[in-house]
Amino acid sequence: MDASLDFYLTVFAPMGFREAARFDTDQGPVVGIAAADGFPHFWLSPAPVGTRHEAHVAFAAPDRDAVDAVDAVHASAVAAGHEVLHAPRLWPEYHAGYYGTFLRDLDGNNVEAVHHTFGTAAGT
Repeated sequence: MDASLDFYLTVFAPMGFREAARFDTDQGPVVGIAAADGFPHFWLSPAPVGTRHEAHVAFAAPDRDAVDAVDAVHASAVAAGHEVLHAPRLWPEYHAGYYGTFLRDLDGNNVEAVHHTFGTAAGT
């Protein structure tokens, strides 16, 4: 995790990447990386020791009005027959205000559309 974080913070420093959020988990820290706007749009999380798994890529909706975009991503995936890992909902086990849907891309990766509302218990 430290090496990956260092890579992104060093290589993407010209774009203003910096650590903006950190949540501790049993497997290690989950780190949100922000660019110029200061919001953590790119997240790194540890892989369980000794395992190989797919990538998890999350694309954030920019504001509360864009929560509808998360639902639209889910509807589009369903209409196209793509695998849905989790329908849109609040995910309080991640943090209050976490609203997202999780899909499987054609390469087997876990791809997420998400909206984060920090500092409030309501995400939608």
